[in-house]
Amino acid sequence: MTTETMKTQISSFLLVTLLLTACTASQEPLPTPVGGGGEANPTLKTNAVALKNFQDRRFGMFVHWGPISIKGTEIGWSRGREVPINTYDSLYLQFNPVNFNADEWIGLAKEAGMKYFVITSKHHDGFALWPSEYTDYDIASTPYKKDVLKDMELACEKQGILFGTYHSILDWHHPDYTTRYGGDPRPVDPSTMVNYKKYLFNQVKELVQSYHTNILWFDGQWEGSWTHQDGMELYKYIRDMRDDILINNRVDKGFKGMAGMTDSIAKDAGDYGTPEQRIGEFNRDYPWESCITVGEQWAWKPNDKLKSVDEIVHTLIKAVGGNGNLLLNVGPMPDGRIEPRQAELLKGVGKWLKVNGEGVYGTRGGPFMPNDKMASTHVGQVIYLHVMDKSLKQIELPLPQGVKATRVNVLGGKSVSYDNRDRELLIRVPENIPDSPAYVLKIRINRDAGKIEPNEIK
Repeated sequence: MTTETMKTQISSFLLVTLLLTACTASQEPLPTPVGGGGEANPTLKTNAVALKNFQDRRFGMFVHWGPISIKGTEIGWSRGREVPINTYDSLYLQFNPVNFNADEWIGLAKEAGMKYFVITSKHHDGFALWPSEYTDYDIASTPYKKDVLKDMELACEKQGILFGTYHSILDWHHPDYTTRYGGDPRPVDPSTMVNYKKYLFNQVKELVQSYHTNILWFDGQWEGSWTHQDGMELYKYIRDMRDDILINNRVDKGFKGMAGMTDSIAKDAGDYGTPEQRIGEFNRDYPWESCITVGEQWAWKPNDKLKSVDEIVHTLIKAVGGNGNLLLNVGPMPDGRIEPRQAELLKGVGKWLKVNGEGVYGTRGGPFMPNDKMASTHVGQVIYLHVMDKSLKQIELPLPQGVKATRVNVLGGKSVSYDNRDRELLIRVPENIPDSPAYVLKIRINRDAGKIEPNEIK
């Protein structure tokens, strides 16, 4: 056994030990994993400790970045569409993000209240954001040359943020990948997925062993070149290297359109669903994470139309209220900075979370299903009611027979007047509610909120 292997195994053991200790102290039990390695690997299940840790974090930063930021068009998809293929594939020769600072990026994520971080190690365009042993189309071949992926891994470790990597299964740049896109004139005949899969698996191994990624966020599985069998094989390959890495459902064919929930959990590999540019549906059984852009484009776009702080906070509330996570995407500029407009939005969200994060982190969705006015989360015998409609004067919550409130207060504020009625809790909204995107009512009840069946509220 090599020294590096021993270090990796010891680190994994310590991580699992720490997480087990945290889970023992938590009021929320370990989830029973419903995902895993697919029908070819029926006993290979999602790591329950890693999944709980992921769900507890609730809010993460997604980053789409690469040489295409020079053009300001969409990453991957604009190759051969808005940007000629030869031009696109040569942009890396100009990519020199001299103002990149990993500590500043991760520091901003932390200030925004984000608990994990996922960066595009490779998008559909095939460019590797690290010095890969298996290609010259990588960061080492740019004028910048420095290993930005390693810098981000280390910054995450230093600042207590969980580090993860987005990695495209498809690769329109690689000669052996057997699907062409964007009018690529190269013939398909010489290409072979046997060679390409070896390349893909080798790069994934680099991410796991050299960059210690905790999340492998795959994409691009929809093309016919990638099969269900390939997805299950890649899942098992990763699990055999390290059991506690989380792998999204796009490793296999379980991702169906924009819904992002797997349609056949037992058949397809993957640990959690990935609804895109929409909030996932309420689901207590299958974990999910919505990935949504801060603007209209994944990669940086000059003068992109950005969402407001209120919109982002409401999106986060509805996601956690539905028992999901939110992975909010930013697109850094070609010089390596996160655009100041985007940074200010993230800081605004962080300001809200400093007061109301208790109702987000470590919670689970429900027992009331989210709508445009309210959403709820819970931990043990506490329900957090996130109120987005500040015009409400009173709130009526349906509760099962025998369930009563014992105290209600506004997070960061005073107690609130309420009445326990038959199968109902009436809350009188105080006049001086916080001036913020939403306020959160902390409702203590006499039962475990997780055992209350989900219910709709008006």
